[in-house]
Amino acid sequence: MSPPTAVPAQAAPSVVSTIQPGRAWPLGATVDGDGVNFALHSANAYSVVLCLFDASGAHELVRCPLTARTGGVWHGRVPGVGAGCVYGYRVHGPWLPDRGMRFNRHKLLLDPYAREIVGPFEWLPEHFGADPQHPQHMDMRDNAANALKARVVDDVVDWQGDQQPMLPSAELVIYEAHVKGFTRLHPDVPQALRGTYAGMASPAAVSYLQHLGITAVCLLPVHQCIDEHRLGQLGLSNYWGYNTIGFFCPDPRLATQPDGATA
Repeated sequence: MSPPTAVPAQAAPSVVSTIQPGRAWPLGATVDGDGVNFALHSANAYSVVLCLFDASGAHELVRCPLTARTGGVWHGRVPGVGAGCVYGYRVHGPWLPDRGMRFNRHKLLLDPYAREIVGPFEWLPEHFGADPQHPQHMDMRDNAANALKARVVDDVVDWQGDQQPMLPSAELVIYEAHVKGFTRLHPDVPQALRGTYAGMASPAAVSYLQHLGITAVCLLPVHQCIDEHRLGQLGLSNYWGYNTIGFFCPDPRLATQPDGATA
């Protein structure tokens, strides 16, 4: 059986002609030679459609149905794309709010296994799956133009020979720290590195922790988060980060460069 043909988005060119079955693991988007494997878990979906966008995330280029399914994982491999590809999902399924199922094909969904997130988040009415006046009714506005998207990254890390110390738990002395707060308040961390990951790894910070006899550091949330709706309405932000939107995405607000680079 031949692989399914990608379905071009309305008024947009097709950038891939076929999608292959791919594999169910690992979840998320994985660079695989001359293509990318996509895998998304949804036990109750009727169908899953992968949507590819241009580099800015503003223009949808093509829609690719993921027809391969292993257990509850929908998957497919798109040849001819690689790191830098921007994508999201439309998931078709039952609309049964009373049973906790709110599938809405009009909404573009962010991959929960995204390694990088494209675009700022804004609390807009079209992001909500239900009609705010009638919560049992589906909201049919399309949110793709302003929805967060994922960007494929080739996240192979060269640890340059670094190894975990593998200390016994009885010998651990754990220091819990907030990256921004710790580095902003430490007087010996260079001004340019305060509030950042690089500040946490600076000689001044490391020396201070070693002087205290610390053997392990536990960081408060450093994955990407969004501000709660109420805070957004008040013009405030979530300082602590306990409102995660991407568990596998380092928060770019703690980076030293606008593109999210740490150093």
